[in-house]
Amino acid sequence: MSPIKAVPLRHPGRWLTVAAILVLAAMFANALVSNTLFQWDVVGQYFTAETILKGVAQTLYLTLVAMAVGIVLGGILAVMRLSPSPVLSTVSWVYIWFFRGTPVLVQLIFWFNLAALFPELSIGVPFGPTFFSVETNAAITPFVAAILGLGLNEAAYMAEISRAGIQSVNDGQVEAAHALGMRRLLTMRRIVLPQAMRMIIPPAGNETIGMLKTTSLVSIVTLPELLYSAQSIYSRTFQTIPLLIVASLWYLILTSVLTVGQYYIERHFAKGNARTMPPTAWQRLRRNFFTFHSPRPEAPAPSVTSSSGGIR
Repeated sequence: MSPIKAVPLRHPGRWLTVAAILVLAAMFANALVSNTLFQWDVVGQYFTAETILKGVAQTLYLTLVAMAVGIVLGGILAVMRLSPSPVLSTVSWVYIWFFRGTPVLVQLIFWFNLAALFPELSIGVPFGPTFFSVETNAAITPFVAAILGLGLNEAAYMAEISRAGIQSVNDGQVEAAHALGMRRLLTMRRIVLPQAMRMIIPPAGNETIGMLKTTSLVSIVTLPELLYSAQSIYSRTFQTIPLLIVASLWYLILTSVLTVGQYYIERHFAKGNARTMPPTAWQRLRRNFFTFHSPRPEAPAPSVTSSSGGIR
């Protein structure tokens, strides 16, 4: 019996799509190079300017602090949401409902103008004497307003992400831990969270990248982050497009770094869950750009017929 000659399936539509993409990419690259209105010399001049670098540092710091607030408070809210206590569960649900239902820009403006509602912030006995008070404008600085607006809003989303991750763990493992005498918090820390991280890390990484870009909204409260720094320059020089390109390039660089970090964190927590680890960035790049066709299927081994007519 002659072996089967397998012919790989052709995909002409893929080649047409690739050709169209290459043409569009060439047109875009030509526009970038030939259009002098982009003012690439101005972009290079301001790309490492001191004002821009300070804005980059402020953006990273805002992202770090706001995400820390969101992750910690979101984890607490997720545990409260899953609590058998109806009071804790309801409080968590109301918090998530409110902060997810109002725009983060509105929350930033509200915190920045909190003094219009409460001129002073005080600590003391309810309906009794006051032990400490401070003017709201002195306590709620632009940075504090930005952290409150970004962090409290992020906590609502992280609460739902954490809750989904916790609920993805098999209930039988929790029951087995309780049967062994482990308390609820110890079970959460030693059994549930290590497994839930596989479900939490990908969306949490997306939230971190989104937070990096959302920090651009704090320019409304005059906090000199990256976008505000670029605006402060082009408001004097009227070179709007080059400065916006500078800000966009820095956002792309920072989000790319965070994307790589997220990938390796996911790869770390995937250990023990999959037989094969997900490919690294270089392996994926090599597979996508240096493999032009699907692997050719192997022909089945020919069967051997015995002298009696049977098949071995």
